[in-house]
Amino acid sequence: MTDAEQMKAQAAVKKAEQSESRYRPLKGFWRIVLITVTSLAIVLSINQILNLHLTGRPILENSYLYSLCALLTSAVFLILPMNAKAAREHVPWYDAAAFVMLLAVLMYFAFHGQQIVEEGWEFSPPPHVVWISTVGWILILEALRRAGGTAVFVVVALFSVYPIFAGVMPGPIAGFPQDFSTTSAYHFASSESVIGIPTQAFGSLVIGFVMFGATLQFTGAAPFFNNLSFALFGRVRGGPAKVAIFASGLMGSVSGSVVSNILTTGVVTIPAMKSTGFKPRFAGAVEACASTGGVLMPPIMGATAFVMASFLGIPYVTIAVAAAVPSLLYYFCLFIQIDGYAARHKLRGLPKAELPSVKKTLIEGWHYIFVFAVLVWMLVVLQREAMAPFYATVVLLVINQISKRYRLTLKSLATLITGVGSALVELSALLAGVGFIVGALSVTGLAGTLATDLVFLAGDNVYVLLVMGAMTSFIFGMGMTITAVYIFLAIVLAPSLINSGFNPLAVHLFVMYWGMVSYITPPVAIGSFVAAGIAGARPMQVALSSVFLGISMYLVPFLFVLNPALILEGSAWTVTWAITTAFIGIFFIGYAIEGYLPFVGDFRDSPVDWLGRLLMGMGGLAFAIPGGGKHIPYGPVELLVVGSVLIVAAALLIRLTRRRQAAVAT
Repeated sequence: MTDAEQMKAQAAVKKAEQSESRYRPLKGFWRIVLITVTSLAIVLSINQILNLHLTGRPILENSYLYSLCALLTSAVFLILPMNAKAAREHVPWYDAAAFVMLLAVLMYFAFHGQQIVEEGWEFSPPPHVVWISTVGWILILEALRRAGGTAVFVVVALFSVYPIFAGVMPGPIAGFPQDFSTTSAYHFASSESVIGIPTQAFGSLVIGFVMFGATLQFTGAAPFFNNLSFALFGRVRGGPAKVAIFASGLMGSVSGSVVSNILTTGVVTIPAMKSTGFKPRFAGAVEACASTGGVLMPPIMGATAFVMASFLGIPYVTIAVAAAVPSLLYYFCLFIQIDGYAARHKLRGLPKAELPSVKKTLIEGWHYIFVFAVLVWMLVVLQREAMAPFYATVVLLVINQISKRYRLTLKSLATLITGVGSALVELSALLAGVGFIVGALSVTGLAGTLATDLVFLAGDNVYVLLVMGAMTSFIFGMGMTITAVYIFLAIVLAPSLINSGFNPLAVHLFVMYWGMVSYITPPVAIGSFVAAGIAGARPMQVALSSVFLGISMYLVPFLFVLNPALILEGSAWTVTWAITTAFIGIFFIGYAIEGYLPFVGDFRDSPVDWLGRLLMGMGGLAFAIPGGGKHIPYGPVELLVVGSVLIVAAALLIRLTRRRQAAVAT
């Protein structure tokens, strides 16, 4: 790696670390303020979700959401500086003023929640409400910029003013125009914008799970997951890479962040992979792909899945169950490719002496497994998804006091609350800001007409529409967070796909998957670039390796959206058949990409070998495609026959080549 490339990789890691630790280290009075607003927000959400009526009477839903945003969104100005050059050692006067102003604006609406509903302020606001809303509009956009970055800010800012110019837009994107006063008031007084679906999902579901995830990491879950992964898989062929799959899958599901996942688990798994013979670029690609897939792994899946539940109006557990098979297919393909690579290069696992004991690891961290069991039990059996993370957090903190290493003191409790607060504040600002998109499309009526226009543009061809959707998701994913991408496309793109006959849940998962691929796909590939910095490899080489290793992330969404049997929609027989053939197909696709097959060996040298790999990959694809669906013209038996013929042909071709090579050698 040249000096320039090394500097680029190191810069990627440094940038990522700064991104993960870009919060202003609050001290003294302002730290107390953050702890206070975080504690009040958590108590407020517990009161609302558990119906405790601590205030003596029920709180209106809109007043609750305004209050939650007031406490959390306004605190962005305390924890996130204006830019890299702004003061970090203290809170400057302008940030303090912005905090107080946004807090006052949102609390004003919270105290007038009943009046807003009764008098219809969203369309007939008093004059002073327009100006208060305008101040809040500007401040929330700035909070969004600090929390989500410039790209998200530009997109949301343009959409937020769209209603004012909707009447002069070209045909496909024209809508019912609104004047400035109506637009400003609608963003704040309606239940469709700032306190729309994104904030509603945050207030009812996301806040508890973010708190649980932050608490889990603070109490030492990351070392436990790493140690357990090494104890279980460290000795097998390609062990450290398989460890990365397990550890990153667990941590990614909890953290919901690809970059933080890489920085947490990658610093352990990547050096271990390199020490056993993995090439640096392959080691980086493994960690990038494993960490990216973690965000798609139940039971938590990051914040996006909870917003999805609100959009679809279905329980979160339904989404988690539906996402289980696609995420397992993704990790299974990754596992197969790693196994093939390790077999081709004769890479062994780590010596037993270098690995932690399974028994000791479980004794030290049994409570994490127990807490996860409690969480899943409450989600699946009791179906108390809103309350589950709060109870799980309490159980975790109570049991955690047994551990001397992570036992909470008053000082560490304050540190935990500030950590939870930082995560909640940033996400609250992001969701409140992205709500402007929802509000703009709602007040102009564009959300309904745009879906029809996209279907017309695709010529009523569902395959063209799917490819358009995938490319749109990927492009937006290059500059926006997955949650922002999903919310935007759930409004603009998802309805057109659903109108074309696709399953609604499959469509929303499709959008989520394709919004994630930018983390491993050039030119952005931030996940791959961060992993490259840790691995000491060329960033673009790691990104290209990630594309091949993560091939199933591009493939699996098309499989389940074309036939939702893979998200457990359909009869027991249909679902069982689809899942079985999909895993068989992924098995052959993974080994075909790597050019290795158990009991056959390495086959990637001669042109005939490459033909065999192509036939095997096509055969695997025939197996994986869930035939018999509405959009698949071939039945499952036909695809099974085609796949079998192709794979048998590939096997015979490879075996014939081996015999000829053996004959020449003798």
